[in-house]
Amino acid sequence: MGLEGFRELGLGDESIEALREKGFEEPTEIQRRAIPLLLQPGTEIVGQAQTGTGKTAAFALPILETVSSDQSTVQALILVPTRELASQVSEEIGSLRGKRRLDIAAIYGGASMTQQLKRLKRGVQIIVGTPGRILDHIRRGSLDLKALEFLVLDEADEMLDMGFIDDIEAVLRAVPETRRMLLFSATMPPEIMRLAEGFMKDPQIIRTQKQDSAALSTDQIYYEVREADKLEALTRIIDRETDFYGVVFCRTKLQCDEIGQKLHDRGYDAAALHGDLSQREREQILKRMKDHQLSILVATDVAARGLDIQDLTHVINYSIPQDPEIYIHRVGRTGRAGKNGTAITFITPSESRKFSYIRKASRSEIRKEEIPGAEEVIERKKERIKDSILEAISSEPREVYMELATSVLAGRDATEAFAALLSSIYKDELDAGRYHAITAPRSKSKWEKREESRNRERFDKVRTPSLDEGGTTRLFIARGRRDGLNKAMLINILIDQSGVRDEDIRDVEVNESSSFISAPFSVAETILKAYSDRTMKGKPVVMRARPEGGPRDSRKKSSDRKKEAFRSKGKRRRKWEDDFQPYGRDTRDGEDGRYSFPDRKKDRRKKRK
Repeated sequence: MGLEGFRELGLGDESIEALREKGFEEPTEIQRRAIPLLLQPGTEIVGQAQTGTGKTAAFALPILETVSSDQSTVQALILVPTRELASQVSEEIGSLRGKRRLDIAAIYGGASMTQQLKRLKRGVQIIVGTPGRILDHIRRGSLDLKALEFLVLDEADEMLDMGFIDDIEAVLRAVPETRRMLLFSATMPPEIMRLAEGFMKDPQIIRTQKQDSAALSTDQIYYEVREADKLEALTRIIDRETDFYGVVFCRTKLQCDEIGQKLHDRGYDAAALHGDLSQREREQILKRMKDHQLSILVATDVAARGLDIQDLTHVINYSIPQDPEIYIHRVGRTGRAGKNGTAITFITPSESRKFSYIRKASRSEIRKEEIPGAEEVIERKKERIKDSILEAISSEPREVYMELATSVLAGRDATEAFAALLSSIYKDELDAGRYHAITAPRSKSKWEKREESRNRERFDKVRTPSLDEGGTTRLFIARGRRDGLNKAMLINILIDQSGVRDEDIRDVEVNESSSFISAPFSVAETILKAYSDRTMKGKPVVMRARPEGGPRDSRKKSSDRKKEAFRSKGKRRRKWEDDFQPYGRDTRDGEDGRYSFPDRKKDRRKKRK
């Protein structure tokens, strides 16, 4: 009955049958609005839709209705940002193909060029590929696009963020002007609209609701927890659920490996997914996850771009997302197709203000809960064991086991024997000692709250200029490697204590006894004010570096400094979501998880002892 909604959009019998086999019921908003337009000859569209709203089917179904199996030439080309997404989109289109005799190929870097050349030579009607590899084939002459009817840019904002703009424009210039261009993106920055204006003819603009159905059907929760207790909290949440099947998002590749390995060591079906894995390893992990051989995928945002794993019960933000868009993307991976899902976020006390901003900007209803106690988790486990036993008892036992049961129970107490059997099967599964104590995060003192508020106010009063609008200030920090400082820790300390943004700290240099950073003028002033009353031997811990480096930087030649300044001009340090952070933990251990500079005097006294 529900498939009538798809039929009314103008789709044929083969498409309807394919949708029935896939379990589709009602078209989503992007499908209702895009499909009728794309079934009209010559129409081009720019569609804005979040992850999980069914946009692949929105463009794939009209393409499948239009291309011809009588031609062995490429008639549709879909560009996507990642190799994983290329594989998944090609699989999705293949599953919607029905009985049509159409060849669909995924063409991306990291795969065998020889195999791809053979595949293209045999003839393909639809190609899904990454911009770089597609451009390679165009330049080789191995990809003939003269008969191209559809060119689709999927996840266009991601492709631009990843630096594919030059490759995309090169591909667009290589295809015939008669092709129809379709552009789909979760966000609509000015760069996307400029691309549409430059290469599209009077496109139809489709904007779906900012909050998709996935977010509406997802129960969103957050827990305030110390950094040191996050893993314990995660295991309790997993153990409390009957059938946990989810993605755990971490900030860095190292943290992914650390959490994935610890979960695996504790007996969970978990694996880590990040950019350092080979393509073969990534594909194997994704296949195991889709086949439910794994129940937990620990991933970075970069590695998880474009992942399409159905029926996820949970998304866990082990690391707080960097902005509301990332939060929405993560949450959108569960609660799809009308099913309920749960999104859980761990935050440390020092992240509460940032999380408040995410809640407000994403317009999400996120409630606070307490981490489940060990007793609650054990009770849930008992209920599951009891249910599974009762289900087994309800089935008729095989005769051979009746004989064995009679023999074993002869002369024994049945209850004690059954308890011994359960103990042998489940071992220490119901032992509360498996769970470690979780310490409640320490509340900030009035002084700490006042200082944080002042720092934020100082920062909010000034607009941070870009590098194009003005220069930067070089700052000297009287701490270095011998004080236990590294680049990541220095950045986090300055963010936490001064209230500045991650992207405003650039050209970081950590030496043996001192460090240097560059920041826009106004940001540097904010940092200096935050540390104006903190001194070491009567001198500020943070101060302006001398114009030519002075004695602190005297080992560098003037020419070297100028070259370095030239190289760093306009250069931004990588963001956290690009896996910059070179260690596994989000924040430094401590009662409240906050950062501060090491106390050099105390450290020296310890060394003397």
